[in-house]
Amino acid sequence: MLVALFALYLALLAWLVLWKLHDPYVGDSDLRRIKLLPFAATDTAGASAAWEVIGNVLVFVPFGLVLRMLAPALPMWRVGAAAAATSIGFELAQFVLAVGVSDVTDVITNIAGAIVGAGLARLTARSHPGRVRAVTAVVVAIVAALVLLVLIADATGRGIPFSPRLAPGAAASAEAATTPSIDSCAC
Repeated sequence: MLVALFALYLALLAWLVLWKLHDPYVGDSDLRRIKLLPFAATDTAGASAAWEVIGNVLVFVPFGLVLRMLAPALPMWRVGAAAAATSIGFELAQFVLAVGVSDVTDVITNIAGAIVGAGLARLTARSHPGRVRAVTAVVVAIVAALVLLVLIADATGRGIPFSPRLAPGAAASAEAATTPSIDSCAC
C-alpha cells in the first residue's frame, strides 16, 4: 500500500514540477533555460521567490518521509542522494521538454525538503514508536487533499492564485501579464 502511495505521489510530483498541474505539453526550444546560480538572479532567470523556495521544500517533505517509511534503516545521506537524483531527473526533463527553467535552487531545496521529511520520520519513530505510519498517512493525505483542491478549483474555473497556462505560442492577455503565474515556479 505504501509503495502504491509513493508511486502516486511521484506521479503527482512529476505533473506538478513539469507541467504545474496543467495539461502536459512540449514547449518551444526558446523556453529552455538553465540557472546554475542558486537563489540569485541571472541573465536568463530572476531570483528565487521566497514562496517558490518554501514550496520546493514542502513538496519534497513527503518524499523523505515515505522513503524512510519504506526503508527505516536508510541513512540520511542516501535519502538526500535519492532526492537529488529525482530532482535532477525532473530538472533534466524540464530542459528536454522545454517546460521550465532548470534551476540548481530547485535541486537544493528539494533535497532539503526530503531531509526534513526523513528527519520527521526519524523523530516520530523515536518519540512515538508505531506512529510513523500514522504520521506518514496524515502527511500524504494532506498533500493529496491540497492537490485535489487545486485541481477542483482549476477545473471549476473558480480559480487558483495563479494564471492558467497559455498554449505554447499563444499571446498573453493583459491579465496574464499582471497575475503571478504558477508557471514561474521552477519547482
